[in-house]
Amino acid sequence: MSRTRALESSSSWRWTDRLGLAFAWLVGLLFCVICAAIVIYLLVQGIRYLHPSFLWTNPKVGNTQNETGGILAPLLGTALVIALAMGIATPVGVGIAVWLSEYARPRQLARVVESTVEMFAGAPSIVLALFGVILFRASFLGFLTEKTGGVVYGKGFFPAGAMLSLLALPLVVTSVREGLQAIPNHVREASYAVGKTKIATIRRVLLPAVRPDIITGSMIGAGHALGDTVIIVILLGDTYILQGVGHVPLLGTLRGTGDTLTSYIFDNAPTGDLNQPNKAFAAALVLLVIVLILNVIVDIFGRKARELKWT
Repeated sequence: MSRTRALESSSSWRWTDRLGLAFAWLVGLLFCVICAAIVIYLLVQGIRYLHPSFLWTNPKVGNTQNETGGILAPLLGTALVIALAMGIATPVGVGIAVWLSEYARPRQLARVVESTVEMFAGAPSIVLALFGVILFRASFLGFLTEKTGGVVYGKGFFPAGAMLSLLALPLVVTSVREGLQAIPNHVREASYAVGKTKIATIRRVLLPAVRPDIITGSMIGAGHALGDTVIIVILLGDTYILQGVGHVPLLGTLRGTGDTLTSYIFDNAPTGDLNQPNKAFAAALVLLVIVLILNVIVDIFGRKARELKWT
């Protein structure tokens, strides 16, 4: 049968099927309109206040919006906390995905791990934030956070990054696991036939093959963690500048408190404590641009993964 004949015209469908198709088109177009409206509105509102000094000056106290500085500290805080989160989520997620896909033994433990990963995918961030407060206030983790007079405050970049990694972890696991399952078994068998062990096959054959899936999962996870506010406010401290602990430059900063773009937007929104909407819209525009860049990276490596065919 030719392709032309195989393609059924929608005019021959039942009216219920055509109604369903029309509804799907309507929902799709409505979704595109909503997304375009959000982007255009943020662009119009944010571009008016977005200027170079807004990006490289720190927030400060002032009476007017022109006197309260820019978003340099929140930008740096965003980069630090996402780097920490993905530095934890990516290797752990890849390891879990490889184990579930290639070993899954003992079976009961594999089921528990799989259910746990799914639970993290649906867990409210406020629950993770409260768990992080309880965990990082323990005395044995005091070296990771601010500690004064024997009191561990449980706030800092380490706690926030660790809890944000739990938000990104399921996305990394899912992406890498799907990539591994898409590799035909004869690829593994060919590696075994030339004398490679299972570990060597995973390291030299499978992981290089799913590198686009690893990057895709990591970027999607980073975008998901990037938009969280509750964990940042509770565990990072929501201070307007980076407040380090100790005298070691980078380690002191990571142990201290800070701010990110999401909490900065929350504070400067019309319903926030500062009520500086122009700055909130400008920061939201910057955050949107970062998310769009991550989406472009995901699309590029996603196409590479789809173009990779095994024969």
